[in-house]
Amino acid sequence: MKLLSASLPLLFFVSTAASAATADIARDHDSILKMQGEYTVDFAFDETVLLKPGYERASAMRSGGDEVVIVVEDTPQRIVLQHLLVDTKSGHVTKHWRQDWVYEAPQRFEFTADQTWTVRAIPEALNKGAWTQCVYEVSDAPRYCGTGRWSYNNNVPTWTSDLSWRPLPRREYTKRSDYNALAVVNQHTLTPNGWTHEQFNTKVQRNADGSQVEIAREFGFNDYIKTTEVDFTPARTYWAATAPFWAQVRQRWDGFLGKAPGVHLKTKLDGMAMIMPLFQQAEEIQGGAALDTGKIDAVFARYVEAAR
Repeated sequence: MKLLSASLPLLFFVSTAASAATADIARDHDSILKMQGEYTVDFAFDETVLLKPGYERASAMRSGGDEVVIVVEDTPQRIVLQHLLVDTKSGHVTKHWRQDWVYEAPQRFEFTADQTWTVRAIPEALNKGAWTQCVYEVSDAPRYCGTGRWSYNNNVPTWTSDLSWRPLPRREYTKRSDYNALAVVNQHTLTPNGWTHEQFNTKVQRNADGSQVEIAREFGFNDYIKTTEVDFTPARTYWAATAPFWAQVRQRWDGFLGKAPGVHLKTKLDGMAMIMPLFQQAEEIQGGAALDTGKIDAVFARYVEAAR
C-alpha cells in the first residue's frame, strides 16, 4: 500500500505532462490549419545587407496574386496544404506550391547540390516538440524543409524554422547566375487578416570544393490577406477533378523522399521538362480522360533518380 501511495505523485506528473503535450500539439495543429482559405497575396523581396565586395544591390521585387489554400491531408500530427492560383480575368487555375507539416518528423530532405536533395535524420534536440515543414514545387518536386516550434508569445501564433538550404526561387534563377543556393530561416505568423510568411535569406554561391561565397542578405515578406471578393470556384473544381492524379504523383515522389539517400532530378533548373507533361496529364483528366499511372511512371523514369 505504501508503494502504491508513493508512486501516485509520479503517475500524476507523467499524466499531467502527457496531457499538456497533447494540448500543445493540438494547438499547433489548429494554427497550421488556419492557413487554409482564400487570399489575395502580396509578395515582396528586398536585398538588405551586401556581403560580397563590389556587389551592387539588386532591385526590389514586387508581385501578387489570388490564391486558395486547400487541405489535402489532416491528421493530428500531419497536415498537407495545397496552394492554387486563380487568374481573376480568365479564371485560369495554376497548381502552385504545397506545404506538408509533420510533428517530430524523424527525417527530412535537404538541398545539398544542384537538383539534388538528400534525406537525413533530424537531430533529436531540434526535433523535440517541433514541426517540420516541407515545401514542394508545382510538380510536387522538392524545394526545402525547415524544422521549428510554434510559439504563442503575446498571443501571436508564430512558427520559426531552423536555418536550412533551398534552391533559387523561380523569380531568381531565370535572371541570376551569380549564386546557386539560399540559406534560409522561415517564419509563419497568424494575423487577424490571414497569415504571413517571412523569409530571412542569404544568397550563397556554393562551390564544388565545399567553399562558399555569401553574396547578400534578403528579406522576403509574403502577406496572405483573406478575401471574399474573388471567385475561387475554378480552383476548387480543378482540384476536385485532379486530386486523384496528384495523389499518384505525390506517391511517386514519396518513394524517393521517404528514405535515404534522396533524389536527383535530370532536368534543367526550371524543371519544365517534368512540369509540362504532368500539367498536361492533369488537364486531360479534368477534361474527362482516365487516370493513366503508366504515363506518370514514364515521366519519373525519364527525369528522376535516386541521389548518389
